[in-house]
Amino acid sequence: MRLRQLTLAILLLYALLTAYTVIGGFFGRAYQPFFTPLVSLLSFTFALLHAGQFLGWRSALLMLILTFAVSLLFESVGVATGWVYGAYHYTDKLGPMFLGLVPYLIPVAWFMMTYPSYVIARRLAPAGWENRWGRLKLAGLVALVMTAWDLAMDPMMVAGGHWVWDQPGAYFGVPLQNYWGWWLTIFVTFVLFLYLGNHQPGEGAHGDGRFTRLAVFSYAIIGLSSVLVDFQNGLGGPALAGLFAMHPWVLLAWRRS
Repeated sequence: MRLRQLTLAILLLYALLTAYTVIGGFFGRAYQPFFTPLVSLLSFTFALLHAGQFLGWRSALLMLILTFAVSLLFESVGVATGWVYGAYHYTDKLGPMFLGLVPYLIPVAWFMMTYPSYVIARRLAPAGWENRWGRLKLAGLVALVMTAWDLAMDPMMVAGGHWVWDQPGAYFGVPLQNYWGWWLTIFVTFVLFLYLGNHQPGEGAHGDGRFTRLAVFSYAIIGLSSVLVDFQNGLGGPALAGLFAMHPWVLLAWRRS
């Protein structure tokens, strides 16, 4: 019970800090760069704690390892070659980089959003998706839920100078290839995850809708903050695209929980 209370406390702290930074932006308060790693680490910690209780620690750590390994591999290849997502590079705003290519904060961000996307997809998946082909479908659904976030997030981060597209694309300066790359990254991650074990909710978590909703809520916080920051930066198009892409997942998963 204490671990659940800690999980809830971290989520509430993350929500309050996110609200503070977003609302402050509407009133002209300058954004402090240290908030980016701080809120990312809080969201990451929540995701790991929730996953440990919901899936069991063995499955949670496997998901963490696979997410870090696959995302860091794909991102490193992407930056070095222009494959996967398109030609881009990171600036120094996100801190130290792995091999001078990808900030260490990036796989943290992948996991903080990958896990709630998985929870949402599991809640929406119909019965019978536990078989071989069903797991492929579930992996594809997780990837779709996750990629919806990037419709609002990527233009926002480019506007903030966190990374640069060397060859700007058709979606508000972002190459369309990037979204295929996002989907593929998560699809590969969860094909590996789902085929390496039978990942069922942990003891005491199965059927607990309130606990499940915490993960859905974290997805909503991250998505809504990206949408609002887009509006602050005059990026109305990405804001609306992200809002309409993410809202159905939140609403449907909330009701299923």
